[in-house]
Amino acid sequence: MSDDRRANLIDVAARLLATGGPEAVTTRSVALAAGVQAPTIYRLFGDKNGLLDAVVEHGFATYVGQKHLDPAADPVDSLRAGWELHIGFGLANPALFRLMHAALKTSADVAAGEEILRERIRRVARAGRLRVSERRAANLIHAAGTGVVLTLIDQPEDQRDDGLADAAWQSVTAVILTGRRPTDETGPAAAAVTLRAALPDLTEFTPAERQLLGEWLSRIN
Repeated sequence: MSDDRRANLIDVAARLLATGGPEAVTTRSVALAAGVQAPTIYRLFGDKNGLLDAVVEHGFATYVGQKHLDPAADPVDSLRAGWELHIGFGLANPALFRLMHAALKTSADVAAGEEILRERIRRVARAGRLRVSERRAANLIHAAGTGVVLTLIDQPEDQRDDGLADAAWQSVTAVILTGRRPTDETGPAAAAVTLRAALPDLTEFTPAERQLLGEWLSRIN
């Protein structure tokens, strides 16, 4: 029963956040909308901040739950799909996105979301399409995607730069991707990235040898 009540209070607080921003989420407003007494919120969440933390955690879980990896999809298309999901979620949930960005939560949901991004990038690298390190690619995508969302939600809806997300994506991919086919661009950096992504599959080497080879390859790019 307490779990159901907790979930309901989080849902109510999330709706108030979406319609009125963080200022609309008070213990009194949530209690009234949920039909409970304010002490119930204090008992379950400690205070308003605890309730907002729970809303943010729920937001992360909802966001990560929308991320899916299709093993059959083209790696670059899959990476683009993840970008579009990030932009779309942020624009659809501006107040929640701001809180999620500010919270920088360390949780299982956040870690799962980051791992999905890393796996998308790893698949691009294994396909010979990545020209920078996987870490650099992840950092660029994260920084650009979050920056685009925050910029757009700061703009009045009727004045938003609708082409900003596409332009940012093109800029990012120009830096992190090789040409359409691995043979379009050859060079030690792109080759090193591709080989480094394949290291876990090189069972001919011992773990220590794979680690050493990885260190050598990381110096190239």
